[in-house]
Amino acid sequence: IEEGKRTLRIIDFFDEDTLSVHLKEGIRPMAKKGTPGNWRFEPIREEPMTREELEFMIREIIEEVRRPDVRGFIEIERPSSTIIQLEDLRIVITKPPFSDAIEITAVRPVRRLKLEEYNLPERLINRLKYRAEGILIAGPPGHGKTTFAQALAEFYKNLGKIVKTIEAPRDMVLPKEITRYSKTFGTSNEIHDILLLSRPDYTIFDEMRNPEDFQLFSDLRLAGVGMVGVIHATTAVDAIQRFIGKVELGMIPSIIDTVIFMHKGEVNRVLALKTTVKVPHGLQSEDLARPVVVIYDFITGKPMFEIYTFGERTFVVPISREAARELYGPEEEPVEEARKGVALPYVIHVRKKSYIFDFGRGKAGKTVTAYLGSRFLFADIISKSGTIKIEKRSKLGRIVKDAMSQGQRLVFYEEEE
Repeated sequence: IEEGKRTLRIIDFFDEDTLSVHLKEGIRPMAKKGTPGNWRFEPIREEPMTREELEFMIREIIEEVRRPDVRGFIEIERPSSTIIQLEDLRIVITKPPFSDAIEITAVRPVRRLKLEEYNLPERLINRLKYRAEGILIAGPPGHGKTTFAQALAEFYKNLGKIVKTIEAPRDMVLPKEITRYSKTFGTSNEIHDILLLSRPDYTIFDEMRNPEDFQLFSDLRLAGVGMVGVIHATTAVDAIQRFIGKVELGMIPSIIDTVIFMHKGEVNRVLALKTTVKVPHGLQSEDLARPVVVIYDFITGKPMFEIYTFGERTFVVPISREAARELYGPEEEPVEEARKGVALPYVIHVRKKSYIFDFGRGKAGKTVTAYLGSRFLFADIISKSGTIKIEKRSKLGRIVKDAMSQGQRLVFYEEEE
């Protein structure tokens, strides 16, 4: 808030290191201090907040935001909750019965960075400048996604591009040349029509939460508008997975071409996507070639994941140890999802160079998926002879050998028709 307007009592709770203050009736006021991804939570004072003190601050804030000479607005106003943007402060007010007590949370950006300050590789700068038009900025809450989005918006503005934003609330700190639209006050259809008619080069979508947001992002991207979406995700591939089921698989690389994952205020990983036709990782037969979305590390060019459909299901399969750890965690074991299908009985024949899984001729042509414990291994179609063959020297062959030596058994599930 500008110097001439620092009369609000809530400002007294901030210092230069404060990211946010948290004031609740009957509780001592707390502050989050530090930098994105590297902060501490500490008390501001020992004396608890009183109802009278909080009610006075709420009246003061609302009176201030309604002054004509103040840059601010009430983004959302409901009987028990209010969201206000006042200069660079985002203020969330909740009251009973929505919350158990009166609470005020005020958040402000501590740093405003330029893209150059992130020390990005020249290859990534060129990607953002010339090729990337469907960008996701992903990361956990409080790790600098919006700060990076602001830097990218200014980067595009300085390149002479027309930039607009979709926000709810409108809490980004941006030059006045960038028009900001409120998702709260406008419908998805209205925003869609306005952006198509005004034809911006890039639209920053901060942030995408519900299915309507993903649909709007996809529609605008397919209409030729450059899109930058901010999205909560624990890993970079999680951000891509949130589009699965909302759009056709083959359309994903046309909607998303670059994923930038933020961690502790820095660019931690950059993924890129492309579509190819191949036998997917984990499938056996050459005649199972199909369109596959390949996700690869943009900096190293190393493939990380493949996404493909098999039967009626979509698989996201890691194709390296690093990718498996990212998708499943340190143990490289996925949480077992509810499967469609029935476990099939089989007999395993150990040959000199292969393992033969015999299901009987009655199962010829059936689609099956193989698991070891909760870990997905591969999917395949049972041959005319009622068998699936795995070469001992293959990667899957080594997994089968290790499993057998430890007394473990592969489980095959038949896909339901």
